[in-house]
Amino acid sequence: MSFNHVSVMLGPTVDLLGVREGGVYVDGTLGGGGHSAEILRRLNGTGHLYGIDRDNDALAAATARLGGAGNFTAIKGNFHDVRALLEARGVSRIDGMMIDLGVSSYQLDTAERGFSYHADAPLDMRMDQDQALTAADIVNTWPREELTRILRDYAEEKWAARIAEIILEHRAKKPLETTGDLVACVDAAIPKKIRQQDSGHSARRTFQALRIAVNDELDPLRQALEDMVGLLAPGGHLAVLTFHSLEDRIVKQTFRRLANPCTCPPKIPVCICGKKPVVRVLGGGGIKPDREEIEQNPRSRSAMLRGCEKL
Repeated sequence: MSFNHVSVMLGPTVDLLGVREGGVYVDGTLGGGGHSAEILRRLNGTGHLYGIDRDNDALAAATARLGGAGNFTAIKGNFHDVRALLEARGVSRIDGMMIDLGVSSYQLDTAERGFSYHADAPLDMRMDQDQALTAADIVNTWPREELTRILRDYAEEKWAARIAEIILEHRAKKPLETTGDLVACVDAAIPKKIRQQDSGHSARRTFQALRIAVNDELDPLRQALEDMVGLLAPGGHLAVLTFHSLEDRIVKQTFRRLANPCTCPPKIPVCICGKKPVVRVLGGGGIKPDREEIEQNPRSRSAMLRGCEKL
């Protein structure tokens, strides 16, 4: 299957990045190279773009698409480690970086990757195919308390405890091996009447929680954002696309704290803590895709774009 992915909010994201000719930029979630192609177009043969991804298929597709550009370097890795990845290549300052925290259309549509609840496939969900931990490992070995925690904390699932209980009952008889096994557990845990009232598939939250746990998406995010800001040269921009409230909350809170780090009591007329703003928040309260994009690509409807500028 070819690596097909529709880049969400392509124009607004690269606009927010503020690409300048001669600059050094990073696409921390390279994917199929859609955003990167536009960044390279705006660099116009100058500067340099580093593209990071942990998905082998994405790296191969993006390299085939963009590898001919003399100012592009693809890097196998996780954007959480961006500082070390760039330092290994002699880069200590950049003019901008973007990350797209969504699951690619390719990953969702390639059944054997196990990200989708629409097709019966092995319970995998690894973005990095070289890592050991899979979704099957989690549902078959993690204790009830941990399963409940990730369903509650990573997906705000109201039926977390019941779903965890059914998973344990299932694996006591036979290991969960496929996405179909997991969907069946969710269906058994949530009453049919409740499932019928759900605006989407009732398993979507469970799949989200497991995907986040498999790929360790949330816990390192706050520190990673601070590392990205630390790499930015003054005037450099960071653009972040999120697709669910948990990620967006971390991004919003981190940007606000970096823009207003003062810890003085509100009634003190003059700041005495000495903490100065590090960034200026861009895009106000966040930017959503327009109606036309949502109609053309329904998967973009939950997207939120936020950005900041290094002071």
